[in-house]
Amino acid sequence: MSTTLHEPDLALHVEDLTVSYHSKPVLWDIDFDVPPGVMAAIVGPNGAGKSTLIKSVLGLVPTVAGHVTLHGRPYKAQRRRVGYVPQRSSVDWDFPTTALDVVTMGLYGRLGWLRRPGRRERDEAMAALELVGMADFARRQISQLSGGQQQRVFLARALVQKADVYFLDEPMAGVDATTERAIVDILRRLRDEGKTVIVVHHDLQTVRSYFDWLLILNVRVIAQGPVAEVYTAEHLRQAYGGQIALLDQDTFLSEEAAAEAAERAG
Repeated sequence: MSTTLHEPDLALHVEDLTVSYHSKPVLWDIDFDVPPGVMAAIVGPNGAGKSTLIKSVLGLVPTVAGHVTLHGRPYKAQRRRVGYVPQRSSVDWDFPTTALDVVTMGLYGRLGWLRRPGRRERDEAMAALELVGMADFARRQISQLSGGQQQRVFLARALVQKADVYFLDEPMAGVDATTERAIVDILRRLRDEGKTVIVVHHDLQTVRSYFDWLLILNVRVIAQGPVAEVYTAEHLRQAYGGQIALLDQDTFLSEEAAAEAAERAG
């Protein structure tokens, strides 16, 4: 279920992407298209390759095969149009730096490494911290911030890049409900401004209320397209197998419920 847009019109186009570690495929023959101006979720069980997919698009892990473009051009040519928020657990939070410094680092791509950020850049960074509700913590060491506060700071760093496509790896993991709502509101605002937001997401219960585009992944693509079409019991059963029984009743009751839904659909 792929968009009918041509490659240059797509925010992200992934074709025949394969990634392997120690000869074992982590992603196999992935085709994935995201139109511009949507909030897209990537979901799947642990080990499905969700984070690896984002990292391979951004050139952070090597690929065995595949072709990736962002707005019709390779990532290296579009680097300045891309914002990335990594998993919080992958960051060294003991590094001695302030929240404001972390956000200002997001401007280095525009400045170049040799030019020092000045008053204007500091003002931009403060405005981004204000947007995520962290202006009062600008001078605080990042190691002294809570997990939710750290996540907001990293989101602010992505915002100052003024990107066209944003990739976020589990931005809602381990944050409180207030922070989660704040993050979703900011991402929706970006989407409403015509930006494309692509999120590795772990909570199936919020997929339908947060996102409008969906990739269900388990090493291979299970399904992709508009959430209303793709978020089905059958697709989730194919991706999660027995784990589907652990999902909330409001999502899908069990494997049996998924099988019944599939039967009715068939």
